[in-house]
Amino acid sequence: MYEDKRGPMNLRLRAAVASILAASLVGTYANATDATPPAKKPAAKRAAKPKGPTVEEQIQQLRQEMQGQIDSLKNSLADKDAQLKQAQQAAADAQAAAARAQQSADAQAAAATQNASAVNTLQSTVTDLKANQVSIASTISDETAAIKKTINSPTTLHYKGVTITPGGYTAGETVWRQHGTGGDIPTAFNALAYEHADAYKLSEFYGTARQSRVSLMVEGKVDWGTLRGYYEADWLGTGITSNNNQSNSYVLRQRVIWGQAELNNHWAFTGGQLWSLATEDKKAISNLSGDIMTPQTIDPNYVTGFVWERQYGFRVTKTWNKYAVGAAVENPQLLYTASLAGNTPYAVLGSAGANGGNFNAAISTVAATTYIQNYTNVPGATSPSYIPVYNTVTANSNIANYSFNYAPDVILKVAIDPGFGHYEIIGIGRFAHETVYPGVTTDALKYGGQKDIVTGAAVTAAATSAGSFTNTLAMGGGGASFRIPIGKMISVGAKGIYGPGLGRYGDSTLSDLTGNSWGGLSPLHNGSGLATLEMNPNPRLALYFNYGIDYAGRNDWSNPASTTLGGPTATFCPTGFTSPSQCTSKPSAALLAAGGTWGGHWGTPSAAAVGYGSRLLNNSSCNTFGNPGFSGGSTDYYPAGSCGANTRYVSEITGGWWYDFYRGEHGRFRQGFQYGYAVRNGWSGAPATAGGPGIAGKGINNMFWTSLRYYLP
Repeated sequence: MYEDKRGPMNLRLRAAVASILAASLVGTYANATDATPPAKKPAAKRAAKPKGPTVEEQIQQLRQEMQGQIDSLKNSLADKDAQLKQAQQAAADAQAAAARAQQSADAQAAAATQNASAVNTLQSTVTDLKANQVSIASTISDETAAIKKTINSPTTLHYKGVTITPGGYTAGETVWRQHGTGGDIPTAFNALAYEHADAYKLSEFYGTARQSRVSLMVEGKVDWGTLRGYYEADWLGTGITSNNNQSNSYVLRQRVIWGQAELNNHWAFTGGQLWSLATEDKKAISNLSGDIMTPQTIDPNYVTGFVWERQYGFRVTKTWNKYAVGAAVENPQLLYTASLAGNTPYAVLGSAGANGGNFNAAISTVAATTYIQNYTNVPGATSPSYIPVYNTVTANSNIANYSFNYAPDVILKVAIDPGFGHYEIIGIGRFAHETVYPGVTTDALKYGGQKDIVTGAAVTAAATSAGSFTNTLAMGGGGASFRIPIGKMISVGAKGIYGPGLGRYGDSTLSDLTGNSWGGLSPLHNGSGLATLEMNPNPRLALYFNYGIDYAGRNDWSNPASTTLGGPTATFCPTGFTSPSQCTSKPSAALLAAGGTWGGHWGTPSAAAVGYGSRLLNNSSCNTFGNPGFSGGSTDYYPAGSCGANTRYVSEITGGWWYDFYRGEHGRFRQGFQYGYAVRNGWSGAPATAGGPGIAGKGINNMFWTSLRYYLP
């Protein structure tokens, strides 16, 4: 804002005018009052000058001039005032214009900011659109490729509301063993030949495609979870007429077949033929064959020490992020091996499959044993002589024994996956029952009711089922496992179980029960353990090394009261004899002429082996080669029996590789090799000579496998 300065300027103007006027008056007055100058010489007469203006005229003139100046100053002041007003107005206008310009600048700046933001937004939108276009194009391309792949090479088939996933592989495989087993590509570890067996002298080679496998997974999604069904089979089954003569026609074998309902909260309910809950998983608890931590061996019987079953089971599992729990009831079966003394009561715990049922009712061998039960006089003979009285006992060996099971096996399991490795803890409970017949023994069946000619007493009571009773027992144990990665290429693991009655859960299927001296069941203490090292140097190559062992403890029930009767000796006792010493097996002619009676006389019963791994068991055949058998004059396929020593343990160290020549969307083509060194060691029995070491059986086998497989993609 400009200040109004016209008042001060008028005051100064008036003061200036007054000063000028005063100065003019003073000057005029001075001129009028000056002293008369000195007299001058008379000068030449000049022309008279015009008479000047008077003082009043001068003052008047001055006033006019001053007035003119004042007016001029007023006019100038007015002009200045007008200019000032114009300047003030211009300044105000300029200030207003500046304000408007500032507002416009602010508006333009805001607009510019908005424009910049809009430009950035637009650029970002354009960038996003470009990215979206690329992503959409990529997605469309991927989806198109996926659709084409699904149409041209689907991984699953769609049928109504479910997906169907086929799987499996074809296999061409061979095995060579240093010592014969007669068992094709799977190794029957508990039947490895001991030294001095005929099979131990010869090697064997087999080629087969029987381990080829087919599988089918069916899966359906529902609101509350997932329904699954799975089937898997191979051709390692054996029909009654299967052979290698020409067509090599072996039968399809059920491996696993089950159904499952899994809820969205990961509770799962599964039933069917499964891998046992006791078998190690790769992660959590699973039913799928690909999720089971099976050894990578070519041998379908894997490796000693591996804990497994494939059997009926119903299980309930719950899975969380880092651990899972499960409980199962599974199909039981008792594996029984026992040496019995002649006076050990018989028991029944199972049978062969029943005719008309669905179990195998075939009998592999029928052995009829005829023996002398007693002696008697020759009827109507004129001279005293004797003839033997024969008896025949028929022993049957079943192809398959089926125990009468008291209850299913019960298995509990906890699996832990903390982020470094996989860990499991298991518990197994088992149950058994039998009927014991105290009145039925081998001695009673052979000699029951016969009288000793010397003593006149019955040798043993006749066999009777009276007094039979049922015996029931529980058994079981536990185990644990771990699997730990070392870097990205190596993993190590171990698993073991131990407890009474767990033989069938070990790979060698050693016995888990024997008989005691009164005929009751007696569990064996079993153990199985397996250590594993696996390496993957590159994506194509897998290397593995395993060492495992299956063990069955000695359970020797032999005692002085466990005895076996020997056969009778033909003995002649004179008529009316009064002392056993009068009877003789070699009567004189005079004694015979005097008359008497022939009969059987039994000596003192001998101590006998009872139980499993008895120290009284006769293992003498473990040190000698037996004589081969015959049938119709042929001996070629009837080797002598092997040493009968009960198995103490079977161990194996094995290793091999798998190499993938191709692995992709067209499947997998791979080659494998395996070497195994197996040892079967039996419990020592009776010594060859009194005081010497007990005789035990032992057998070693070096084995090689090869495999060439094509897997479905």
